[in-house]
Amino acid sequence: MCPNCRAFINSNDKVCPYCEVTLGARAVERRSPADALGGLIPHARFTTTVILLLNFGLYVATALYSMKGSSGMVFDIDGQTLFAFGAKQPFAILREGQWWRLVTAGFLHGGILHILMNSWVLFDLGPQVEEMYGTSRFLVFYFVATVAGFFASTMFSSSLSIGASAGLFGLIGAMIALGVRQRHTPMGASVRSHYTQWAIFGVVMGLLPGFRVDNAAHLGGLAGGFVVAYLANTASALDVWQEKFWRVLAVVCVLLTAVSFALMFLHFAGSYRNVL
Repeated sequence: MCPNCRAFINSNDKVCPYCEVTLGARAVERRSPADALGGLIPHARFTTTVILLLNFGLYVATALYSMKGSSGMVFDIDGQTLFAFGAKQPFAILREGQWWRLVTAGFLHGGILHILMNSWVLFDLGPQVEEMYGTSRFLVFYFVATVAGFFASTMFSSSLSIGASAGLFGLIGAMIALGVRQRHTPMGASVRSHYTQWAIFGVVMGLLPGFRVDNAAHLGGLAGGFVVAYLANTASALDVWQEKFWRVLAVVCVLLTAVSFALMFLHFAGSYRNVL
């Protein structure tokens, strides 16, 4: 991809045929960052792996907490536990002002199959989005899609809701936005078609009987990811101020996530003391 206009180009091009910027060495030739933790976390999947570790850490915590009240709950977390750990619940959000649930709900999962399926998709999709847009935009997309998804769910569904799928649909929306922006190139058309099929498949799965799927969260996340990614475009090597803006925005999203979990913990601790 051209580092200036981010159009898909030939690897042998010396000048971008779209914006006519002189091209230097490819990024992979200019840097070869070391993997983290002695190679346990590949650099290309570092951000994705951190999110996965957070998801699994919370899953273990909810499973252990759930086992205190009922045996055999490792593979199916009860609703009371999920609510305590920050699941989306409309009354708590709209009436009690617990806005942080719009964030924390995206890192919780209701069962082993739920987290394994979402982790598989995130492990495959996350690095692709980060490669195309950069880490800063990736983090912003994931955060905005999660909040937008669970806000839509709050407005249109009264059920308790959790899961990374709102953020995942946001990443799918970001890839569709990339395809729309590059719609005049063969690669852009291919990307748009491929990820549109992903989105349709995910929504259709939610309509099938027997699947407890929050399509409002999926569609909200898809829309949030698409809109922000379309407005953001891909990273530019020449626009320094634009890249600084996205880095600052990514830091803000990370801080808001940390604050949300801190508020969740305070609410959890307060509820626990009241029970005692």
